[in-house]
Amino acid sequence: MSDTIQTEQEFSIDSIPEPENVEEVIFSLMVNPNLSTINYFNDFNELNISPEAVGASDTDETGVFDLDDQGTKMAISTHAFHHHLESDPQKATEILISRAARKMRCFGATPTVISAFLYHINIADPNGQFIASGAKKGMENAAKRFNLKISDKKIRFDHFSEHGPVPPTIIISMMGVIEKNTEIITHSFKRKGNHIFMIGNMTDDINSSEYLEFYHGISESPLPAFNINDEVKIQACIKDLIAGKLIESASPIGKGGLFFTLLRAAIPNELGFDVTSSAETRIDSFMFGEAMGRILVGVHPDKEDDFVDAMTDMKIPFFTLGHVTKGEIRVDDESLGFIDKMTAGV
Repeated sequence: MSDTIQTEQEFSIDSIPEPENVEEVIFSLMVNPNLSTINYFNDFNELNISPEAVGASDTDETGVFDLDDQGTKMAISTHAFHHHLESDPQKATEILISRAARKMRCFGATPTVISAFLYHINIADPNGQFIASGAKKGMENAAKRFNLKISDKKIRFDHFSEHGPVPPTIIISMMGVIEKNTEIITHSFKRKGNHIFMIGNMTDDINSSEYLEFYHGISESPLPAFNINDEVKIQACIKDLIAGKLIESASPIGKGGLFFTLLRAAIPNELGFDVTSSAETRIDSFMFGEAMGRILVGVHPDKEDDFVDAMTDMKIPFFTLGHVTKGEIRVDDESLGFIDKMTAGV
């Protein structure tokens, strides 16, 4: 554990050179199976998972079910996390629950209940006790902040000593409710010309990202930038925006960072995007960083002024990224081709 912590503390973003060819990074990451999304509840079938599965589901990884004939729906999702459970289990657990809750909030569901399972934890070992104690604190704190109930107030454990060096992993299941007459806001871009905004703070951070681990081969780095107070504010903000019908799409910036979140939003309706990077951050951090507390939204031009006024009133940071295109993908006025290039033959 101490060697891992020391390695994390020694890591600095300055040790990673900024990429000269962003397109090369994109197509290297396209073959990463962790960046292929499939909805196991609504879309599972016997077909092989392929790069085309990225963004194929309109509710992403969360299943939605009708509860009655009055329009009430239930949402359910399962999330896992193995990074840093041995060094900072409380923060790692808070990140996992925040990520799951933010994903539900993005399409109009109210997260209500969670349960947790710690895999490959030896509770008789001091290190296992440290992980279990920290995970419990993290779950209780996150549940309190997001007004969640914890099923039977326990974290389940499992340990298989004969399975070799399997990293400790926490798995949570989250359930939520979508009240009747609530419009479900999906992650997919709806139409050419819609404006694209990012809600949340822009930060230079590539910690624990798929880009850092898959492209640079660095598996030990600190947890991504995270502040649970910001998460609470961002999730309350997205709830108000949906209620006010000010956005047409919303998705949490997650695995693969902003670029792959944009890509997952563009693919379902075969649209593209034209965005401008921030002059305040590195290009790889802007494109592929996985800092927490950020949401990508699509806004109809007729709603832009109302959206800006609402964000200003709520005092939530937001940034204009660009607009939805008919199919071309452009970053900083450079064309990366069209959407079919990103889904075929990768």
